[in-house]
Amino acid sequence: AARLDSLHGKRIAFAWDYLFRGDELFPVLAKELQQRFEGVEIVDYDVFGNLHGPNEHELIGALPDALAMHRIDGVVSGNGC
Repeated sequence: AARLDSLHGKRIAFAWDYLFRGDELFPVLAKELQQRFEGVEIVDYDVFGNLHGPNEHELIGALPDALAMHRIDGVVSGNGC
């Protein structure tokens, strides 16, 4: 997908594998994005579930439909190790 020209008024999803500090980092990132870009909406990672573990193949496979259902314009993906 092409890079978004701006985040103003966009719906941004956070996706995470629950492995490294996303619970600390995503709230900070959300606050910064909301301060910098008027009307940006954040759809938090818990909406999409833990993208790692025994159900990861099903969750990743369902992600395109979930993003469409939530009218997501862009995704910030956090993957830990």
